[in-house]
Amino acid sequence: MSRYLLRRLLQIPPVVLGLLALNFALIHLAPGDPLYFLVGEGGDEGYYAAMRARLGLDRSIPERLIGYLAGAVTGDLGRSFRYNEPVLSLILSRVPATLLLTGTALVVSTLVGIWAATAVAARPAGLPNRAADVLSGLLAAVPGFWLGQLLLIIFAGGLGLFPVQGMVSPRLTGGGWTLFVDVAHHLVLPAGTLALLQLALTFRLTRQSVRETLAEDFIRTAWAKGLPPRTILYRHALRHSLLPVVTVVGGHVGTLLAGAAVVEVVFAWPGLGRLLYEAVLTRDYPVVMGIFLVVSVMTVFANLLTDLAYAHLDPRVRYA
Repeated sequence: MSRYLLRRLLQIPPVVLGLLALNFALIHLAPGDPLYFLVGEGGDEGYYAAMRARLGLDRSIPERLIGYLAGAVTGDLGRSFRYNEPVLSLILSRVPATLLLTGTALVVSTLVGIWAATAVAARPAGLPNRAADVLSGLLAAVPGFWLGQLLLIIFAGGLGLFPVQGMVSPRLTGGGWTLFVDVAHHLVLPAGTLALLQLALTFRLTRQSVRETLAEDFIRTAWAKGLPPRTILYRHALRHSLLPVVTVVGGHVGTLLAGAAVVEVVFAWPGLGRLLYEAVLTRDYPVVMGIFLVVSVMTVFANLLTDLAYAHLDPRVRYA
């Protein structure tokens, strides 16, 4: 296991550098000039030339790529064109909000999806199973921005149960428990939106996997031994069925971060997704590249943790 872990860790830097180079080329080849978003279109050519030299936009794409990769290795991700501050500090200030949002959504969707799927799989012919089919199908087809706006209209605008936007109330003055409750109150709708979008996939995959496991010979043996139904279902069938679920949940970390961008814009959540949206609109290349770097690293490590979880869930899995 230790040799496998070391080998995987050594593979991360070249993978991330390759992703950085690809993203850099795609972003800089896209149409649009960030200079016009910064200073407008009323300046003369001399002013534009001076600004391009100041921002490093007068160099060729290969030169900018080499300089960016050299800086990224040392932790220097450049300065934001729009905010005029280091990209790394700007991103780090937004990471906690995004981790709170996506982490809560991932935990809720995974736990609820696994619990509901296991309960329904044990009664395949019942009414709850049919209702779950319809509900999971609807959730799988609903776009994130539409679901978020729908929840806003119903629970924030109509019923007034939750705040419309933001992470903290503007007039909040206290800290500690008061701050915790206020953040949790703001978190319900955006995290609920993300969790519902991920819940459908987790539910369907877990239910199918549990159904297949319940037909295995070792489950029949457990029934023949007279083990309690809950023990058979949750201790034997569910644990054996979690491998494909872990694969999907771990592989959807990047997808969840991408989906958070839409949800953060809808709910004005001050995280990486909203920052990415604003950076793309203004062609703030350093910020876009920095966010892609963070997401790439998170996704790579999530895949690594997924592989390591295999050995814990299934003793037969061994890594050389």
